[in-house]
Amino acid sequence: MMQLKTFAVATLTLLSVHTIAQKRYTEALSPTESAATFQLREEFSIEPFVTEPDVLSPVDLLFDASGNAFVVEMGDYPYDAQPGRFKGRIRLLKDTNGDGKIDKSYVFADGLPSATSILPHKDGLIVCAAPDILLLRDTNGDFKADTREVLFTGFFAKNSEAQITSMRYGVDNWIYANNSGQAGMITSPLRPDMPPLNVAGGNFRFRLDKKLFEVESGNGQFGLAMDEWGHRFYTQNTLHIQQSPIAWRYLHRHNYLPSFRSDVNISDHELEMYQKSATPYWRQQRSDRRQAKYDSLKSGFTEYARDHFTGASGGTFYGGDGFPKAFQGSIFTGEVAGNLIHRDVVSHTNGSPAFTASRDAGEKDREFLASTDPWFRPANLTLGPDGYLYVVDMYRQHIETPVSIPEDLKKDMDFTRGEQYGRIWRIFPKDSEKRQATLPDLRSKTPAELVALLEHPNQWWRLNAQRILVEKQDKSVVAVLQQIANTHADARTRLHAIYTLEAFDGLNEAIVKKALYDSHAGVREHAVILAEKYPAFLPEVIRLMDDTAPQVAYQATLSAGQFTGKDVLAALAGATEKQSENASWRLAVLSSVGGSSPEIVPLLASRGSFFNAATPGKLKFIEDFGYVSGNRNGKDDIASLLEVLNAPAVSADPQWTVAALTGLSKGIKKSTHKKESEKTVSKSLQKLESHSSDTVKKQVAELKKALNIN
Repeated sequence: MMQLKTFAVATLTLLSVHTIAQKRYTEALSPTESAATFQLREEFSIEPFVTEPDVLSPVDLLFDASGNAFVVEMGDYPYDAQPGRFKGRIRLLKDTNGDGKIDKSYVFADGLPSATSILPHKDGLIVCAAPDILLLRDTNGDFKADTREVLFTGFFAKNSEAQITSMRYGVDNWIYANNSGQAGMITSPLRPDMPPLNVAGGNFRFRLDKKLFEVESGNGQFGLAMDEWGHRFYTQNTLHIQQSPIAWRYLHRHNYLPSFRSDVNISDHELEMYQKSATPYWRQQRSDRRQAKYDSLKSGFTEYARDHFTGASGGTFYGGDGFPKAFQGSIFTGEVAGNLIHRDVVSHTNGSPAFTASRDAGEKDREFLASTDPWFRPANLTLGPDGYLYVVDMYRQHIETPVSIPEDLKKDMDFTRGEQYGRIWRIFPKDSEKRQATLPDLRSKTPAELVALLEHPNQWWRLNAQRILVEKQDKSVVAVLQQIANTHADARTRLHAIYTLEAFDGLNEAIVKKALYDSHAGVREHAVILAEKYPAFLPEVIRLMDDTAPQVAYQATLSAGQFTGKDVLAALAGATEKQSENASWRLAVLSSVGGSSPEIVPLLASRGSFFNAATPGKLKFIEDFGYVSGNRNGKDDIASLLEVLNAPAVSADPQWTVAALTGLSKGIKKSTHKKESEKTVSKSLQKLESHSSDTVKKQVAELKKALNIN
């Protein structure tokens, strides 16, 4: 009897736990039921494009140029599977009867380790599947990949949320990918001659046509939006839209810079979002516990359980022609924790090289799309050839790294629940004639037909036409491309033509020079980059450092730093005088060899205006320059700086000397040689606490003597 009673109690306890769990977490809805929970901008409608069982746990969608749709499925999420048991898949979707609806689904590839992103290349598919980037091909036409080539290897392969992902084909013919700043030593069978590339701290980019690969700036996670002019905007969980205005290649022109952060959070509305779904039980409990701890420590921190970005992903630039004009050029970002899609309107303001991302006037207190269905997980978005926006809905009960949830809260959570579901939604405007979801075949087009598509209003068509032209390398169209680059009315088409020519080695000085005077800022910006190969264009590059478009002026500053000579130094000094209050501009100057040379500060002093007032930006420039000088630790570096500090106009304000010696002290500590000067500078810095003019002059004189500087 006692055993029976014990069994009954245990059974009731299990039933009670099950009942509580059912109350804590809702059940899955059918696609029709889930669609009814969507609160979408009134100008639009949404419909399913494909749903389970034809897609399962989708995280990326690609429309290739051969009439196919491919979907990446992350079956292992959120766990790290063991080798030989990987569940990553790529599914090939086809519309076999031309009615605009998917009616066939094939497993193109499986057994992949957490595949995250795909991109077409020739007759194959490039796949991010850490630790590799692969090229998969179907050579016998059975809709299943039968060859697997490693293009690059060595990427971080642990957390599936922070791996190599989000490949995008750029207008400059580079393929960009997010790497979350993860460490990895990358090698490529395509270039066995190259030493391993350390990608720690950056993203990644490569070109297969020229067998090039390198680190790119930024620490993007899942989501990379590239606008029509090649500007990159990337997603990173809480920071839903960031940008790095300066490329990695400029940041590493020398090894003496102080630590810097090239990422810029460009959102003007911080972390706030407008969530319609209920807060998950586990999240509320975890937030309450964290808040209690913060309160007990009197830290002043606030832990938010909802209405703040924590799972932003899949940032996508809308460069299509199917939405009303007011929505074109927007960036759409999914928020998997908040079950919504956020929209940003991007603009440039205040002369900054970084853009500003703002809410639209009609979305000040709402989102572009928000759902009350907590299983709705918009992990990614894609622009279709029809000009409409496609939403990749992973559809899971829980999306969160299990290690971040307390053990007691995980007892009634099944993190794989929902792996049998998956939806892709199609968003289109209500008030226009609905377009068919027809998948075009561009690979059968002639080179001339592909060139004509460079003027298509939809970015999808232009980029794919350019990519195929580059892959085919049919130079019979060079002459017509040159004419388009010089005379076409659409600046976007001119830029596509220019970079197609670049891939053909068909650019000439006349085309680049004309582009430097182009009426559109986006063309001028790229022309400056291309002008780096032509020393004769230095005057034009310097001229564009004063361009009215901040992105052009900034790129010109970076590109000018690729040259040498007195004219370059004078131009960099002028940029420092004008733009010293902006951290990105300071970094642009100091990253160059000329802008960090011993000659730059004396030149600034001789021009008269820089040292007339000690503003925060100017002081920071001098401190960072001091760091470079100390880190490089050459006698000329420190001597020229101390000479300027000793000048009457500079020594009259001790702030300059304090800033310079602070930087020198920090830089010398990082220097690999002449460490004996570290203590000397540190002692001089300590004696400057009085900040008087006489003390400054005396300490600078003593410092020069101690360092044996005449």
